[in-house]
Amino acid sequence: MRLFSKFFRQKDETTILYAKQAECIQAAATCLVQMMQTTDYDEWTLLEHQIKSYEKQADGLLSELFESLYDSFLPPARRSDMQTVAMQIDDFIDKINSAAKSLLLYHPKKIDSQLEDLATYIKRSADVLVTLCTLFPELKHNFYQINVQCERIAEFEHEADSSYEEYVGYIFENEKDLLELMKHKNIAEVLEETSDTAKRVSDTIKMILLRETGK
Repeated sequence: MRLFSKFFRQKDETTILYAKQAECIQAAATCLVQMMQTTDYDEWTLLEHQIKSYEKQADGLLSELFESLYDSFLPPARRSDMQTVAMQIDDFIDKINSAAKSLLLYHPKKIDSQLEDLATYIKRSADVLVTLCTLFPELKHNFYQINVQCERIAEFEHEADSSYEEYVGYIFENEKDLLELMKHKNIAEVLEETSDTAKRVSDTIKMILLRETGK
């Protein structure tokens, strides 16, 4: 009984740690959207510092997750899969932080609405990831729900890709200041890469889901 009790405690702890990781990403993505709604450099700095603090929290949670998985009764292959997902989730928040830093680095004179749209797609993916991380540890039991959430993230990534491509065409046609054009293009590129990172998480989870359920 003590063995089974320890097993279920570990499952609960792992689920909680995944959820906390996702909540850090959700909070960081919210700050990123807010950064795209202002041109105040001081506010950018404050929000970037907040994102950095969430990134540090996520790093700590990643270490805790690895320790929890190391002590678990999971088969080595399953443990490796869960570690991979945890690292990809951590990479997502790293990319959000990079996107935030890009505003401070390039300091554009204005923020086009399309950049806010790209940040919003990232926030939507982060919202879905919160739900996904509560479902992931119970793959077979939550097959349908996990698959639906993975598809939602894929849709947001496709929309972000289309928005990025349209925006690049827009700025090359309408932005006459070459320096500002390159600033906006580079910021959009980092945002698009961040959206891609969210999809990598969902793609990996979906691959594990299909392999383990045989569907």
